[in-house]
Amino acid sequence: MGQTANDRRVKDNEAMAMAKYLRTSPQKLNLVCQTIRGKDAGRALIDLEFSERRIAQDVRKVLQSAIANAENNHNLDVDRLFVSEAFIGKSITMKRFRPRARGRAAKIIKPFSRLTVVVREREDAAAPKKAASPKKAAAKKVDVTKPAPKKTEAKKTESKAPAKKTEAKTTKKAPAEKAAAKKAPAKKSTAKKKDK
Repeated sequence: MGQTANDRRVKDNEAMAMAKYLRTSPQKLNLVCQTIRGKDAGRALIDLEFSERRIAQDVRKVLQSAIANAENNHNLDVDRLFVSEAFIGKSITMKRFRPRARGRAAKIIKPFSRLTVVVREREDAAAPKKAASPKKAAAKKVDVTKPAPKKTEAKKTESKAPAKKTEAKTTKKAPAEKAAAKKAPAKKSTAKKKDK
């Protein structure tokens, strides 16, 4: 009649570690966690080791614990681990007061945070990366023996073709304009005769 074991809170290819009372605000802790999310575990450890933020060393310890859990408890390959999740929660808050002028007091809040790091084993790391499709590879190949095509000639031909179209459009007139054009010279001729 013992207590039943808790269900696993993470998947089979994941491992987790948690720190409950980290002496920093969740906002500052999240800035450090943003730098490691999605990175390989080894690379994340290096980034945290050389980070200038004070809390980075505590985050590094939690990440090391998650890696150790993955290796010892779940038999995962350490070289294929990456940080799949690093999320932050609020913990306790210490409240202190500071005396101010006229007998008042100012509130000082000292928040604590909770950090959970989940590392996951990459599934695609064992398989080699897919090669580019043959069409793309053929398109990227350039024949060095042939001279490169001149781009300026292509641009000139493109610019001439639309110009011809616009000229053709301007020469064509609507039937109403044609009739008006025919009547206008007749009026001029009558005006010339009157002047003489």
